[in-house]
Amino acid sequence: MQNNQAIPFNKENFKQILSKEFAWVIVVSIPAALLADYLNVPLAWFLGPMIITSIVTLGGIRTKMPRLVLSTVLVFLGLYIGNYIDQDLFAQMHKWVWTSLIMLAYIIISVLLVSKYLQKFSGYGKKTSVFSAAPGALGPLLILAEDEKSDLSQVATSHLIRLIIIITIFPFIVNSFYETENIETIEKVIINQNLFHLIILVSLSIVLIIVFDKLKVPAALLAGTLVASGFLQITDTASYQLPPNIIDYCLLILGSSVGCRFADKTFKEIAKNSAHSFVATFLLVILGIVAAFAAGQVIDKNFFTLLLSYCPGGIYEVAVIAIFFDLDPEFVSFHHIIRLLMILFVVPILLKLIYKNKKPV
Repeated sequence: MQNNQAIPFNKENFKQILSKEFAWVIVVSIPAALLADYLNVPLAWFLGPMIITSIVTLGGIRTKMPRLVLSTVLVFLGLYIGNYIDQDLFAQMHKWVWTSLIMLAYIIISVLLVSKYLQKFSGYGKKTSVFSAAPGALGPLLILAEDEKSDLSQVATSHLIRLIIIITIFPFIVNSFYETENIETIEKVIINQNLFHLIILVSLSIVLIIVFDKLKVPAALLAGTLVASGFLQITDTASYQLPPNIIDYCLLILGSSVGCRFADKTFKEIAKNSAHSFVATFLLVILGIVAAFAAGQVIDKNFFTLLLSYCPGGIYEVAVIAIFFDLDPEFVSFHHIIRLLMILFVVPILLKLIYKNKKPV
């Protein structure tokens, strides 16, 4: 399999696991996670590694997150989210059509409004501003941006700064205003489980991930594991609750992977883009709050669940927040997958409509 595939089983990726760059990630991330946990930081095993890895990477230390390690972790996180899928979930899915339409409106308004701000105040080119304004989907957007000859560095930096802001601040907001038994939920350990069920879950997940990846389904890793886990649980074929320490290690890897994305960037570059990224993030969050209120009129869900569903962050990063605070992870994940599909469809159309008679930059 090639590097650009969902689960890259190849010699290069196995070599990366034993690399000095990955060793640095582990060396700095584990103490950061333990310290954050000691200080009772919400989502400590995610935020601690994310912050420290971002700092050391921007400071010039070469870090790397092997794709194979990250893919494995995302499979397990997908299986954990899949535990929430049951028959009751399908009874309310017809209402998700309306929340999905609200998502479409949210994306269109966000791109139009935030791109105008970035053009006027940050000096971004027209196309670059559109790709930078989209609420999420960095990976697919970079592919589109490259095809459109946009500034990939500006697009990537804008999204990364936004991701750091959202993922760092949101857990503290939820922890302050939402009473939850999240810690008890995560620390539950189910004994006498059937290990064969786990093997079935992982095997079917890998098969579906490969199929979805071939079909170019966005977030194939998450979509494949959710479908596999949901099908096997609803049919009473297999189910398995992962122990809490495994989830902590998954969060550590996912958090560190965010920090590793700052490779080849500098503090100066980040500082230059930070002010406008803060404003753009603020606008997207305000629009997300409006969308969450609108969705609350058509479906009976916790407001923070709805807010997470319209949160302009990465799909996997937002999903772990939903897991930690027990905020309907399956609902949140579904809407972020829908958002990915809509962005891939909407952004190219908006580019054609907006700049039909103009020469794009």
